[in-house]
Amino acid sequence: MAGVPGHRSRAGRHDGRLQLRRPASSDIPDAAWQAAGDIFTTALRLGGTLTGEHGVGTLKRRWVAQELGSEQHAPQQRIKAAFDPHHILNPGKAL
Repeated sequence: MAGVPGHRSRAGRHDGRLQLRRPASSDIPDAAWQAAGDIFTTALRLGGTLTGEHGVGTLKRRWVAQELGSEQHAPQQRIKAAFDPHHILNPGKAL
């Protein structure tokens, strides 16, 4: 797992964001989960957010409910289920 400070896109550079890239292997080591947890909980404690325009994928999904709270998380899950009842759109991703 590598931390990348921002990334480049056609629209320009996104600064000030730590993007954690998932390894090719589906086995993410426990130490990586622990590091991600430390980073994400610290970001939330400092008033930050876990996501931006790219949504929430496999890594951040463990912490998204903590950020959103049940009042925001539950409706988003229902909307996702309504549009993708068979979980075929972007499988394995949270939002």
